[in-house]
Amino acid sequence: MVSPGSAARGALFISASLITDCGCDREVNEDCCQVVQPSDPGILERKGVLMVVADGMGGYQAGEVASRIAVETVTRAYYASDSEPQAALTSAFHDANREIHRFSLVRRELKGMGTTCTALAIQGGVAYSAHVGDSRLYIVRSNSIYQLTEDHSVVTELIKHGSLTREAARRHVDRNIILRALGSGATVEVATWEQPLPVRVGDCFILCSDGLYDSVTDDEIRMAAEAQGGEAACEALVAIARDRGGHDNITVVIACLDG
Repeated sequence: MVSPGSAARGALFISASLITDCGCDREVNEDCCQVVQPSDPGILERKGVLMVVADGMGGYQAGEVASRIAVETVTRAYYASDSEPQAALTSAFHDANREIHRFSLVRRELKGMGTTCTALAIQGGVAYSAHVGDSRLYIVRSNSIYQLTEDHSVVTELIKHGSLTREAARRHVDRNIILRALGSGATVEVATWEQPLPVRVGDCFILCSDGLYDSVTDDEIRMAAEAQGGEAACEALVAIARDRGGHDNITVVIACLDG
């Protein structure tokens, strides 16, 4: 599924595209993603543009339910809130956690389900983020790529303690075991930035699930975003992941800022 779009924000023009693909081995796509660009100028002014990626888990179809609830709840709660963007985004994640956890308790077939969730809101010339799990948010700026989220995973903890290199982590048997997910408990710790990130013309943000970055390097993501941008870059990156096996669902959202 590809969904391009654009929205003006003051002196900036945000062009966003997304694609989510089942991959080569999976029968069900447990990833979910959405880009919301309000048509109402007042809402756009107050809350900006929102991008969300979620990668569900919990067995056949349960992960699909968890990721869908996450994206729908975060989107709805964020735009319904009267709080400033960061508080609204954080609160929306807690709402999603409670909703997923509640469903997992009342429906036996959904027991144990959960999902990663990474969201980016761009409003008023700055960006806000909320993050749980190991989906990722990157920025490509000035010919460099930076990972703006930290994976809540076993291998990240091993890297932080010096027990594993980043290169070895890409091949580690436990690389997809996460330590934090929406819905896995009654409460969750949501990672946010201490300060919003000022954005500028030329910035390109990439949100993706591990089905992409497990197969595609950060530098390849940067090159695709710089060379093609938007929809073409999304399609190119998914094609690379599929050519290398496509063992997991693959999701990528790319938002580029122009003047």
